[in-house]
Amino acid sequence: MKSLTPAEAAALLRPVDSFAVPLGPGQPAGLLHALSERDDWQELSVFGALLLSPYPLFARRGVVLYSGFFGPAERALRAAGHDVRFVPGDFRRFAGTVEDVAPRVMATAVSAAGPDGRFSLALHAGATAEALARCGRDPHRLLIAESNAGLPRTLGLPPHHLHSLAPDEIDVLVESALPLATLPDAEPSEAERAIASHARAFIPERATLQTGIGGVPNAVAGLLVHGDGDGYGIHSEMFTTGLMELHLAGKVDNRAKGIYEGVSVCTFALGSEELHRWLHEREDVRFLPVHLVNDPAVIARNRHMVSINGALSVDLAGQVVADTIDGRQHSGIGGHEDFVSGASLEREDHSLVCLPATARVGERVVSRIQARLPGGSIVTTPRHQLDVVVTEYGAAELRGRTDTERAQALIEVAHPSVREALLRGEDDVAVESGQV
Repeated sequence: MKSLTPAEAAALLRPVDSFAVPLGPGQPAGLLHALSERDDWQELSVFGALLLSPYPLFARRGVVLYSGFFGPAERALRAAGHDVRFVPGDFRRFAGTVEDVAPRVMATAVSAAGPDGRFSLALHAGATAEALARCGRDPHRLLIAESNAGLPRTLGLPPHHLHSLAPDEIDVLVESALPLATLPDAEPSEAERAIASHARAFIPERATLQTGIGGVPNAVAGLLVHGDGDGYGIHSEMFTTGLMELHLAGKVDNRAKGIYEGVSVCTFALGSEELHRWLHEREDVRFLPVHLVNDPAVIARNRHMVSINGALSVDLAGQVVADTIDGRQHSGIGGHEDFVSGASLEREDHSLVCLPATARVGERVVSRIQARLPGGSIVTTPRHQLDVVVTEYGAAELRGRTDTERAQALIEVAHPSVREALLRGEDDVAVESGQV
């Protein structure tokens, strides 16, 4: 293992090369900034997802970003005309994609070395935990690890999932003191608080929870923190500040999960500075590769599993659009379908798809519950996976109902002013002025 500066490490990439970094919090910020200083790229293919900054590297001529999940940075780069391409696939399948692509160079953020000399993968296991180790063992490839003392040393589940790299698996080590990227909590809107109150009715005591980001999950976490329930378990793709607050409130013990009992399980974490500090060397939170965390069969083994996910629109057949707007890529598939499916396989479990009943599009306020999806829409999760749809007007329980019954249930949670139009099968329904 060589110790180099970020600039020296960046010089090891060739003008024509292939390079991969993990999703979001696993990305080596110092190295990406150093790579941004070069302008001699001829054909650099970069594989990643959910950039936490619009690094100038991706605005360079000769650089192509292949992203599995768009965030604000990818959207901004695309809007500016740079070469950003979406790779369709859910988060779980990207483990195989990384193996197939086998980029010559991989790089990841790691914590400072622990007492055993190993470098924790910190806030991300995801689809690259095993690919990084394979890269480091291959003499024809290059593994760069960027150590940041600000990153927490987090734990996996030995012996098979160590969630760390040994010094002899790393080709190049660079040091970084850059501040960690954080994700501020979104303050729930009035509609999101109403959605959360309806969702809360589906969460029994000792349930196992999966939540994502945004106002609704934050509001649900707040209700659980201050409510009477207890003994919750956590099995979530993402570990959030809200889930930390559940732990701090003494509401989580993971004793009734049925799998991975005694620990909260996730595949990456992103939230406040407090969350990142709190995760340091915690024995009761473990990071596992995404092919395990997001496997519907594994998810279904949890008792009283409840998943809470968002959507952009739902049609009366129950088809969900969650990652595109007017057919244009907005975010990514992630674990949406996996958790909607896995958390509804057992009768005692529930997957909740939560969305406000309306959205503002220019000067119009339109219904997110639609009679039919517009032409060109891209479905994220198919109708047969859907269990419960929650808006501020209530919860539509769809599992086991006929197509007619499902449509009626969805109409009943649409904005009151559009229900008659939806019943008539009208498309592109807008809320009348004064009724918003």
